Amino acid sequence: MKKRLFSIASLLLFGFVSQAQEVKFEEYNLDNGLHVILHQDNTAPVVTTAVMYHVGAKDENPERTGFAHFFEHLLFEGTKNIERGQWFKIVSSNGGSNNANTTDDRTYYYEVFPSNNLQLGLWLESERMLHPVINQDGVDTQNEVVKEEKRQRVDNQPYGHILEEIKKNMFKKHPYKGTTIGKMEHLDAATLDEFMAFNKKFYVPNNATLVVAGDFDTAKTKKMINDYFAAIPRGAAIERNFPKEDPITKEFRAKAYDQNIQIPMVIASYRTPSFKTRDARVLDMISSYLSSGKSSKLYKRLVDEKKMALAAQAVNISQEDYGTYAVLALPLGEVTLDDLIAEMDDEIKKVQTELISEKDYQKLQNKFENNFVNSNSSVQGIANSLARYNVLYGDTNLINTEIDIYRSITREEIREVANKYLNQNQRLILEYLPAEKTQEKK
Repeated sequence: MKKRLFSIASLLLFGFVSQAQEVKFEEYNLDNGLHVILHQDNTAPVVTTAVMYHVGAKDENPERTGFAHFFEHLLFEGTKNIERGQWFKIVSSNGGSNNANTTDDRTYYYEVFPSNNLQLGLWLESERMLHPVINQDGVDTQNEVVKEEKRQRVDNQPYGHILEEIKKNMFKKHPYKGTTIGKMEHLDAATLDEFMAFNKKFYVPNNATLVVAGDFDTAKTKKMINDYFAAIPRGAAIERNFPKEDPITKEFRAKAYDQNIQIPMVIASYRTPSFKTRDARVLDMISSYLSSGKSSKLYKRLVDEKKMALAAQAVNISQEDYGTYAVLALPLGEVTLDDLIAEMDDEIKKVQTELISEKDYQKLQNKFENNFVNSNSSVQGIANSLARYNVLYGDTNLINTEIDIYRSITREEIREVANKYLNQNQRLILEYLPAEKTQEKK
């Protein structure tokens, strides 16, 4: 009886959480193509203004990589009405915070202010879109900033080039073969005209989504948005026609070297579909099943029980056009990289041939439910999700319904998708090895 009562209580709680987490929003377009999303939440006197541009590293000229990430920095330099170096001072002196980030697929800017400074947030983003000052001084300054960031986050970090090495081997045609931060020699060689052309092409209202989330009056906010953004000229239509990758039909191997490590790593990488597909969500669940937490299958087997690895992980690096599923481990003692591959293959084979247990399946469902709740637990998180689902998925309401996709995934689907994508003839085996200290860094 106790168990039955617990089950009923769980179902009631599940229904309550689902209902309570619904995110209400309104969306519309300005005549210049800017997409606007409003989410009103008056429970706290804060407001987030955010703009996501549909431009990332994959949109760059392959001879001028790093532009999208560079613009993440450059568009804080100043505008026609904001003096150089004053952007962050304006934000902080008005009780706000702000930041930006870039991926291969999009660039995201946001400010968080006390709600009485909503107008300031809207003005700042309209200035970034309409009046950016792009001159040689700003380009030279941010070039040094980006180089230092690359040194700190990539070049001098142990295992800092892993993703770069995976991508350049997995993608031969599609621009995902490059890195988000790009090549410094490309930035050095770029002219001011090239930077200005990139801005004119991509940082335009018809390639952007504006989100206002938090404590605001809807009618007044719509008027301010119209006042600040409606007159910004529409840009030319952007056409994307990226080359398609040939299927991987035979296992291939590669090696890479890192002067910052002493312990090698082995990575098995599989090309997977866009994050917009159902299969990509199933792969999310498989990676969580294999390596999320100390009770996960790879950790228990390789680290806890067999003491063969210092760490083991599976991750679904899912993107707009393709994804990469990577399974990796660091050997312990005299264990070889091929030993680790054999063990990881055996664990994947189990997923391909056996249904995961009901207990493990329920644990996965609970984990994804918890992730969903957490992602929408703050106004700032909601703003990010609304922008992302609109720009990259073309369906803003996924902020409410994507969890239903995960809930509907079955144990049989998990087995089926593992068989579809995680086969030995469909992968790269990358050995990521310590380099001699005297070896010239690439």
